[in-house]
Amino acid sequence: MTPVVSIIMGSTSDLPVMEKAAQLLDQLQVPFEMNALSAHRTPQAVEQFATQAQGRGVKVIIAGAGMAAALPGVIAASTLLPVIGVPIKGAALDGVDALYSMVQMPPGIPVATVAVNGAQNAAILAVQMLALSDAGLAERWRTYKENLKQKIEKANAQLREVTYPFKVN
Repeated sequence: MTPVVSIIMGSTSDLPVMEKAAQLLDQLQVPFEMNALSAHRTPQAVEQFATQAQGRGVKVIIAGAGMAAALPGVIAASTLLPVIGVPIKGAALDGVDALYSMVQMPPGIPVATVAVNGAQNAAILAVQMLALSDAGLAERWRTYKENLKQKIEKANAQLREVTYPFKVN
């Protein structure tokens, strides 16, 4: 299988956050790959990855990074593919620094950015993009969303059964 989504992280220490994207893509049967590439430590490898991704069949890139968070922007500067940035919570500023780095891209080099540590939403955004031209994936995505709805409806019904002396049903 050829990966259509590439999940890139600055280092394997980002895996606990980025694996949420991998889990959702796997659940929805979207072929993906994962790599650790650093915009600062392996800049040539990042540029090579970004310039060759589309030719290898990748259609969307999810890039997670913390602190200066240059990785998504560097990738976006070197590819025509959509890049979804995942700001990763760091020690100093709780990921706000990474968030600002991603959303403040110059005109012409956008990075679609999700919440701090929001890798699952990055995968959802990638799925929505891919589902525009993949009927099978669109159906799996519709089913996934329906299951989310049913889960909340079930939880709400369970809450109606919880009793407290002053709770009005």
